[in-house]
Amino acid sequence: MEVQYLSQEHLSGFENYKYSALDTSPLSIYVMHPFWNRVVEWCPKWVAPNLLTFAGFLFTVLNFLMFSYYDYDFYASSDEHPEVPAIPRWVWAVAALNIFLAYTLDGIDGKQARRTQTSGPLGELFDHGLDSWTAFLIPTCMYSVFGRGVHSISPLRMYFCLWNIFVNFYLSHWEKYNTGVLFLPWGYDASMVAAILIFVVTSIFGHRAWAFNLPGGMSAGHMFELTFYICAIVSNLPMCLWNVYKSYRDGTGKMRPFSEAMRPLVPVIIFLVVCTVWVMYSPVDVVDLDPRCVYLVTGTIFSNICCRLIVSQMSSTRCELFNWMIIPAGLVVAVSLILPSSTGAYAELSMLYALALFATVAHIHYGSCVVRQMCRHFRISCFRIRQHGE
Repeated sequence: MEVQYLSQEHLSGFENYKYSALDTSPLSIYVMHPFWNRVVEWCPKWVAPNLLTFAGFLFTVLNFLMFSYYDYDFYASSDEHPEVPAIPRWVWAVAALNIFLAYTLDGIDGKQARRTQTSGPLGELFDHGLDSWTAFLIPTCMYSVFGRGVHSISPLRMYFCLWNIFVNFYLSHWEKYNTGVLFLPWGYDASMVAAILIFVVTSIFGHRAWAFNLPGGMSAGHMFELTFYICAIVSNLPMCLWNVYKSYRDGTGKMRPFSEAMRPLVPVIIFLVVCTVWVMYSPVDVVDLDPRCVYLVTGTIFSNICCRLIVSQMSSTRCELFNWMIIPAGLVVAVSLILPSSTGAYAELSMLYALALFATVAHIHYGSCVVRQMCRHFRISCFRIRQHGE
């Protein structure tokens, strides 16, 4: 059943939308874009840009499924758990190739749109919407490199690393919601290249290549955790706040009142609080029992919240104050906290799995309905380039 998630105001706003982005990353400007300009020339002009975007996303999903099979509990790279077999080295090589393909396809989809004169709001929404889901897929796979051992971090600390990524991704689109310009963060290109290199090194030398301590006793896993936070605090957050301030100072942005400018932050903060209460106070320590499923639930509902912000900023409409998917998540958390201890882990894990299935289906339904609505409105096909006669 198709639901009309987009109002007429949304669709009218999309008609007037003009893409505006600024990429100042030296890695992107001097290395990646010249490479992508070459690669896109090999792509046939009958291939729809959204098909490239979706194929790239599927490579990240494939990685997630592959690591879920070989390392569901993140113990495969921990020497403290010899009963769990190590991840085969070919898996790391395939993971590196998949990330490279996903990164390349994500880099050439916009160029293919301009080559085929099919640029439009659907392409950007499709691209950034899938990126918001990828924000949890790739880091979760990276966690398998270090595992849950002495040279890594706990599932709870990895949970907060994911939220650090989510918040910074969200802030980039909140920034565009207020400035009208998407300032592409430097960390994206650096993190993708780093992920590819780490997977390549692991495929050659094995996971024990990361079993070392730096001076001061800092392990490789702790080093990467610290890198996440430093990049956010030193580069992304200050630049984001500065760009929003400058847009108000110079009168170049949307010039919304303070309450309206802050409105998009409400649903993501509520969801952060709900999830954090759960993982911190779960009677059975749910994030330690099944961290992968906790990450899946958190990343999926976050992606839905982020997609709705992207729709609002692209259509110049008022952002939603609350996301309904927080309600079932909040109910699960509330029931988990009041359940008698006699029920044990079974009940809480059952609710976690049910919530994961529900959130995934609901998010896919939302995305597919929005895409179909936009295709009908603009009389285009998502995965096929229509001829002018059509």
